[in-house]
Amino acid sequence: MSQAAPLLDRRANRALARRIQLIRHRCWTLEQRCADLVAQVHPSLRPSARNLLHYVGLRQEDLRDLQHDLSARGLSSLGRCDSHVMAALEALLAVLARLPGASGGHREPSLAPVDLAAGTGRLRRHVGRLFGRAPAGRSVRIMVTLPSAAAADYRLVRDLIAAGMNVARINCAHDDPALWQRMIAHIRRAETELGVSCRAMLDLAGPKLRTGAVELGAPIVSFQPERDERRWPIAPALVLLHRPGAAVALREQLDAVLPITGDLVGRARVDDEFRFKDSRRRRRSLRVAALEADGVVRGECWDSTWVEAHTPVELWRDGRLLARARIGAVPAQPRAIVLRVGDALWVTTEAETGRNARPATKGRPAEPARIPCTLDAVFRDARVGQRILFDDGKIEGVIRAVEPARLRVEIVRAAAQGAKLRPEKGINLPDTQLSVPALSTQDIADLQFAVQHADIVSLSFVQRPEDVLLLRRHLAELGRPDMAVVLKMETRTAVRDLPRILLAGMQRVPLGVMVARGDLAVEAGWEQLPELQEDLLWICEAAHVPVIWATQVLEGLAKKGLPSRAEITDAAMSARADCVMLNKGPHILSAVRFLNGVLLRMQAHQYKKRDLLRRLAVSVR
Repeated sequence: MSQAAPLLDRRANRALARRIQLIRHRCWTLEQRCADLVAQVHPSLRPSARNLLHYVGLRQEDLRDLQHDLSARGLSSLGRCDSHVMAALEALLAVLARLPGASGGHREPSLAPVDLAAGTGRLRRHVGRLFGRAPAGRSVRIMVTLPSAAAADYRLVRDLIAAGMNVARINCAHDDPALWQRMIAHIRRAETELGVSCRAMLDLAGPKLRTGAVELGAPIVSFQPERDERRWPIAPALVLLHRPGAAVALREQLDAVLPITGDLVGRARVDDEFRFKDSRRRRRSLRVAALEADGVVRGECWDSTWVEAHTPVELWRDGRLLARARIGAVPAQPRAIVLRVGDALWVTTEAETGRNARPATKGRPAEPARIPCTLDAVFRDARVGQRILFDDGKIEGVIRAVEPARLRVEIVRAAAQGAKLRPEKGINLPDTQLSVPALSTQDIADLQFAVQHADIVSLSFVQRPEDVLLLRRHLAELGRPDMAVVLKMETRTAVRDLPRILLAGMQRVPLGVMVARGDLAVEAGWEQLPELQEDLLWICEAAHVPVIWATQVLEGLAKKGLPSRAEITDAAMSARADCVMLNKGPHILSAVRFLNGVLLRMQAHQYKKRDLLRRLAVSVR
């Protein structure tokens, strides 16, 4: 068949036109059915809300065969119509009307809320409202999670903004309002000095479901160097040593903090060594790498070490013993609960302390391990047969019994040698609809700080439209009804109900969505994550709502100083979003600079799903 044959097939052309007309009618019908929801949307966002409904109507059937037939005629396959659905359908009908067989033309009045160009323009305006003006030469913004050190280190904040940070994320699950306020003060000062814009986003912790307290073991501190795949050490463990009473500034990159009795630390100099025998009677040494403050030094150790209180320690310089002291008091550490496939585990309330399984003894039967959880709603909402995941999905169980204050779980997936479950690890119930509000009591308290100091507030654990309306109601009561809001998509339930959640959020502006890929992967399974993140990108583009691409972007570079090839590819793919989030790490400045370069290059190749055909630097000789 010649290339012209599809264009001359009168019956096929007529069928194509009829199918496009039916799709157009379905989109319009869905908009009419949801007219009450559109009426509640902010007036400036109603065209976007209508386009979102048109996109939902478009995607209610499998269109792949239709796309093939349209492409065969050299027509738009609707693959890039997300931001202007009705306009694309009407333009397609106008072209089809000129083909043999599809007679009559397309004379119906337009139903398009945005034209072919306006959709992209609306999204870019919404991105500007949410994140501020674009940096020179780059349209995709960069968000960085600030470490605790940002409260005391102005230069770190200034350097991050100078390197390309456009939004600073402050995680309410860590630190306190006094430290958050210092971070924001540093942001404002750097904005003034550098003459650029950087938004401060306060990320509410939400009602996180985590493991609770576990029985304590021995008071011991352990630290290890970073190792490569062959277990060779490639970076030393970083240990802060301090004399009693010295002010210690904790930082995420530290592996341990050790108190030393007397004034041994005060006498130390760079390149001195603290020598001791660890709890396994192995000789260890810590080289002084830096003098941090009065009575505080930073040491480096290249060996795996376990240290107990009262361990004798010596200070050596140039091969000479200078003085002796002891390790001070160190906290008792929670015992890890070891779980294997087939084990039983009781999930309990926080009234009980977690512990390992106990074997049967004379007069006492065997007892399964137990772990408390932080949300009592679990015992009300969970059902037998549903899955329960621990520690980012590293351990998987199935609920076998539900009692008023505990669940009996059978472990069905864990490391072959046994998986260790510790306190403060995440719990996910992907099959359970938890009846908990998106705002905890602590979140409501943190909102009072947010409305006074932050530019954006981020809502965790969004599952239903009512969660968004609850946040908006609290913001109105606090005097900031139009404060910018970011909704975090962390569950399959949220993705499934995303159009209604967006329509609720669009009652006020500005609005954004964060794709929390880590939680989504745990909830839905890693193999479904690519599909879910694509769905989120498409639906949000249809609503002209900015998207933040989050979780583990350039994680290896930020934490270890070197990215993997997979991370580089992921960073390049992130350019399809409107903002990319980096997590904290010792090498976060390098990660920001690297991501800035990737985004600058990728915007010449792609915008959203559209390939940009810049000139290729190749030739055939």
